[in-house]
Amino acid sequence: MSVGRIIQGDACVVEGAAWLAARDTRMATALRQVGPLPLRLKHDGFPALLSAICGQQVSVASANAIYTRLEAAGMTAPAEVAASDVETLRSLGLSRPKARYAIALAQAGIDFDALRGMTTDDVTARLVQVPGIGIWTAEIYAMFSLGRADVFAPGDLALQEGARMLYDLPARPTERALRDFAQRWSPWRSVAARILWAYYADQKKREGIR
Repeated sequence: MSVGRIIQGDACVVEGAAWLAARDTRMATALRQVGPLPLRLKHDGFPALLSAICGQQVSVASANAIYTRLEAAGMTAPAEVAASDVETLRSLGLSRPKARYAIALAQAGIDFDALRGMTTDDVTARLVQVPGIGIWTAEIYAMFSLGRADVFAPGDLALQEGARMLYDLPARPTERALRDFAQRWSPWRSVAARILWAYYADQKKREGIR
């Protein structure tokens, strides 16, 4: 099976947004409010997933600070992390569970080059075998590190709340419900996610929440 469309630059995001706006009046409304969408592409590989582990259940600032300490200590390559130990990684800011996850990731032997040619379902199936890597993390990796255009992360609370607000839903949709709902945005679900994140941020700011 094909990996599908790959987002390679801003022009791809613009194309996807135009496609969505032409077919979904609510998406068109959101786009008028939020303006240009961010590209949000990142490098793939071990550091991207290590960074994702750092960011679990902490603020962006805290995650960045922890990752910076790991970088300074030379602990962002799989060989170094695999040879490390929990206490060393804890001294650099990781919690005990995250230190275990980082070591498990480093020892998992993931062929990151091979992931680029795998379907998103296969990428997700491979990554969730690693302790500490859940479906949300795997889908975000496929979306932003592999540039997949047709990936969604329905377990994301901001996407759930953004969909609730934009479509006037009676309640925040469940992960399963939002996964089904998002089928209408295929083959540009990654761009739909960018729109919903931007819309959520815009609406929360309007409500005075920082």
